[in-house]
Amino acid sequence: MKTKIWLSSVFLLLSGLAHASDPVPLKVLVGFGAGGSADLAARLLAERLKDELGRPVVVENRVGAGGRIAAEALKNAAPNGATVMLAPIVVPVLAPLVYKKLNYDVQKDLAPVAHIADFQFGVSVKADSPIRSIADLVSVVKKTPALGTFGSPAPGSLPHFFGVMIGQKTGLDMTHVPYNGGAQLMTALIGDQVTLGIDTLVDQGEMHRSGKSRILATSGPQRNALFPDVPTLRESGFKDLVGVGWFALFAPGGTDSTQINTLNAAVNRALKNPALKDRFTKMGLEIGGGNPQDLQALITTETARWTPVVKASGFTAD
Repeated sequence: MKTKIWLSSVFLLLSGLAHASDPVPLKVLVGFGAGGSADLAARLLAERLKDELGRPVVVENRVGAGGRIAAEALKNAAPNGATVMLAPIVVPVLAPLVYKKLNYDVQKDLAPVAHIADFQFGVSVKADSPIRSIADLVSVVKKTPALGTFGSPAPGSLPHFFGVMIGQKTGLDMTHVPYNGGAQLMTALIGDQVTLGIDTLVDQGEMHRSGKSRILATSGPQRNALFPDVPTLRESGFKDLVGVGWFALFAPGGTDSTQINTLNAAVNRALKNPALKDRFTKMGLEIGGGNPQDLQALITTETARWTPVVKASGFTAD
């Protein structure tokens, strides 16, 4: 009997030690719904990170308020390397520009880990539009100012502000018409309710390929791999007309630099994986990378880029 009790005690002790040494899962918060580009990017990255880190990686959707719910959850998480957030540019750059009261402080609460990927926007017209280029757009709108309209998938979105930037750089007086999502925007575009539609390339791709709309130009510094035949706005004669969205990974403010550097190194290894790069490319994403300081510099540069545009738009969210 004593032997059985002793063996049982040893078994329980060893079992407890095994569980204690199990790696702590890494939780990746995403502020947007399942199936969206942020969610898919997070899940593809998580799939690679579990191998690079040697620990489970789980994606948790904290949906709502344009990513601000997830940002608050990250803010309240322990800074112990067990929680990160994958967020688009709206969370660290745009939200602070359009909200007077924000439930997180970018500098205090979001510790940069790594730049994950970029995504471009397309400037589209309906398929039978006489506007065949950005030069045509300038000519047509100057001749008929009432045609100076552009739609975006939401007020206060990056496509909204990119449309404002287009107006600034081309010298056109463009009127913004907000819609409730990309599908509604594209329906309005092909229904002649707006002259231009501005949204992510992925959201415009199906209509473009089916011949219902036509992407005049893309917003990045170089052509996008999904649409190699479509020129950039820079190529179209507007060298300063560049604007891209991006995803980045953040840890809670106060996270130890050693833990952040470990996560950063794993992310950079994951982003070099050919299968991940291929999946990202098919989503219209362009691989990021770099160190935490690079991401902080990107946030600073992008804030400087978009601040005057947001101010010129007159848009506020509260």
